[in-house]
Amino acid sequence: MSSQPGADSTRDRVVTAATAEFSQYGIAGARIDRIARAARTSKERVYAYFSSKEALYRFVSAQALAAVAEATRMDPTDLPGYAGRVHDYFAAHPERFRLMTWGRLELSDSGTPAYDPVQQTVAHKVEQLRKAQEAGHLDPAWDPLDILVFVNQLAVSWADQPDLTGTLPAHERADHLATRRAAIVTAVQRLFPAAA
Repeated sequence: MSSQPGADSTRDRVVTAATAEFSQYGIAGARIDRIARAARTSKERVYAYFSSKEALYRFVSAQALAAVAEATRMDPTDLPGYAGRVHDYFAAHPERFRLMTWGRLELSDSGTPAYDPVQQTVAHKVEQLRKAQEAGHLDPAWDPLDILVFVNQLAVSWADQPDLTGTLPAHERADHLATRRAAIVTAVQRLFPAAA
């Protein structure tokens, strides 16, 4: 997180440290004392900014989600291109994929706040897809939520396979990921062809 003029640099350091901590250890495994040490501050200061470890996680994961959305920008008339961008983003930022996965694994639905960025993002994208169907750009036989889930799952299918990609030498990994990306884009194109 970059500091804006007048921004509290201690708070920025807490957010940066928390992002790394949650990515590595998840919510349950994360420790506020480690976050405070990495941010060069005290636990009390962390809690002055964020009321709980879960509140801190929700903040950093919302930031990560916003960064993903900005970098990948879904175009409902070109879902193959969107899938390729999502693949590229998480291939370059596997720690952000882990960060977001921890939330799905560890946070209960009952504890979801009234404004949840994940739910808001999903609702917005589903509405984009519905409008694309109404305009004749996508097959209306599909439920828009199914389209979104299928495309996203295909796009991230290699993001959670570090055992298959992590041991490859750098030049082989690049070729491997390029081939996987092409397969993802082709699969999405066959399911949901880009509008002419």
